[in-house]
Formats: sequence, structure tokens, C-alpha cells
Amino acid sequence: MATEVRHEPEASRYVIVVDGEVKGRAAYRLRGDDEIVFPHTVIAPDARGHGLGAELVRRALDDVRPTGRRVVPECWYVARFIDTNPDYADLLERR
Repeated sequence: MATEVRHEPEASRYVIVVDGEVKGRAAYRLRGDDEIVFPHTVIAPDARGHGLGAELVRRALDDVRPTGRRVVPECWYVARFIDTNPDYADLLERR
């Protein structure tokens, strides 16, 4: 199973592609110059339960880290991922 995560900035999303087929999306929007808001993440029903959501979010957050932006996890899955992976806690927006 060939898996790839792609950033599609023109569509403001990250996608996970399995064997050439998009199986999930993590939408985002930029807020100002220093925040990125993740409002929604979805994995195709036939692809759930294989860790694709975690891989998608991990790769998206890894891509955001060098930008210096803070993450605002409106999506419950992104919030839970950060809660269970403390190495990403430093990315959270502090108010």
C-alpha cells in the first residue's frame, strides 16, 4: 500500500493518498500571519481503522512546525491527536 501525504495550498488542505486515490483530507485556514486553524478532518469510510487519520495529521503538523505558526485545532480529531502526542503540544495556540 503506497501512502503519500500532499499539501494542496491552493485548496487549503492536506490530503492522504493511498495507491493513487485520495482517502482523506485535513482542511485548514490561515488566520493572520501566525495561526493555522484546522476545522475539519475526514477519512473515507472504507479507509478508516488503518491509521490514516493519524498519519495525515502528523504530516500536516510536521509541515506547519517550521513555519512558526500556532495551531488552532477546531477539529476534534486534530485536538485529540495533539493531546495524545505531547511532542506536538508546543504548536497549540496559547490565548
